[in-house]
Amino acid sequence: MSLAMTKQERERFLADLHVGIISIPEEGRGPLTVPIWYSYEPGGELRVVTARTSRKARLLQRAGRFSLCAQTETRPYKYVSVEGPVVAIEPADLERDRRPLARRYFGAELGDRYIESTRDLVGNVLVRMRPERWLTVDYAKQYQSR
Repeated sequence: MSLAMTKQERERFLADLHVGIISIPEEGRGPLTVPIWYSYEPGGELRVVTARTSRKARLLQRAGRFSLCAQTETRPYKYVSVEGPVVAIEPADLERDRRPLARRYFGAELGDRYIESTRDLVGNVLVRMRPERWLTVDYAKQYQSR
């Protein structure tokens, strides 16, 4: 019995609210692997926002690809891992990119407060990735036929 998710299941899971774990190759070291907010709509690109001068941004520019894993923290465990090329790194727009992401993770009121408290800190970039490879597991599937 396969525990893999269908295309529809994996895309729906990735679109749900999870903190992602991004992994970016770094020459001469293990990959940089850290938590990150992200957004995804089924069939589209995976999107992350990071500080323009951050280590993540520099490594993403250099590597040109990354992986992201999203998972549940409760049983039965599920995860989706996706990997692909960066298709664009561009200035992040406050209303198009940053505010929707903050609201996704904090809700409208706290998300807006977060944006107001961080809007003047540093320039941000939007990084868009086209998913190419998927790895999925849904442990609930092992109990469905019983």
